[in-house]
Amino acid sequence: MHLGKSYSLFEFTLWSRRQLYASLACGSLPVLLYQFLGLKWLSIPVSVVVLLGTATSFIVGFRNVQTYGRALEAQQIWTEILSLSRSLGVMARDFPAAPAAGRGLILRHCAWLTALRYRLRSPRVWENTGKAANMEYRKYYQVPEWETSVEQALARYLPQAELDSVLHAESRTTRLLGTQAAAIKRLLSSGEISNAFYLELGGVIRSLFVQQGRAERVKEYPYPRQYEVINKLFVSTFCLLLPFGILTEFEKLNASVTGVMHGHMIWLVIPFSTMISWMYLALEQVGESTENPFEGNPNDVPMARICRKIERELMDMLGEKSDVVEPVAAHGIVL
Repeated sequence: MHLGKSYSLFEFTLWSRRQLYASLACGSLPVLLYQFLGLKWLSIPVSVVVLLGTATSFIVGFRNVQTYGRALEAQQIWTEILSLSRSLGVMARDFPAAPAAGRGLILRHCAWLTALRYRLRSPRVWENTGKAANMEYRKYYQVPEWETSVEQALARYLPQAELDSVLHAESRTTRLLGTQAAAIKRLLSSGEISNAFYLELGGVIRSLFVQQGRAERVKEYPYPRQYEVINKLFVSTFCLLLPFGILTEFEKLNASVTGVMHGHMIWLVIPFSTMISWMYLALEQVGESTENPFEGNPNDVPMARICRKIERELMDMLGEKSDVVEPVAAHGIVL
């Protein structure tokens, strides 16, 4: 997540420069063919381009609204996890008779948070981190889950026997929540917590399962591929046809222009069509980079930062100091 004021114009242009190059090429070729080869028949009615541009605007807008909705839901999920973690921390501190039991619940919860963010950060074939523009921007930030193995991260919280069991589980997050529920049941059986406290803790575990499922839905189910295809098809078609549609419109301007530009107004097709096409292509690229909020891009939900915050607060509830260090946000980006 970018925590600065905004991306600079230079950063955004550098990131989307391939779209700018493509727009420049699409705008230049028709003008060259029209002027030097005399292919006047290349021109198409501007009304065709206007209608296509209107349809493309609706499709691009729909896509960006939907992808922003996915990013917003991801933020809501982790905000809810933050609230549930605080509630669990207070209950784990105050409910069990033995402080060691509460500490065990808190450490296991930190392990679940770690396992969840590692699972959500694992790559999927439809994600966009491997694209050239996103790979280049990786030099400005680091993805914590790609710097340290999940085994090393979980070893901070779990005893070796439990760690081995979790690492070999089909779903590490589900195994950890299941183990947490079993530990709470043992506290009830041993008389360390009352039945009312057991129900409260069980309600938190149930809510954590719900948030885990919501996060997995965002991760495992991409933006519908049929809309992805139609978006790219419409944007690409519009950008290709745009300069052909405005050739004669700029040619007509020669009749009302004098001086050095008289007879040369057709060349203005290149900058204007490039600018308009780049705007559409850049919007499409922005939507693409927003649709997967856990993939490791600069606009992702800062899961690692939230987990560090939760751990520090929970350990503070126990009267202990956490050893996690908040890294410096390079270029205002934290993950």
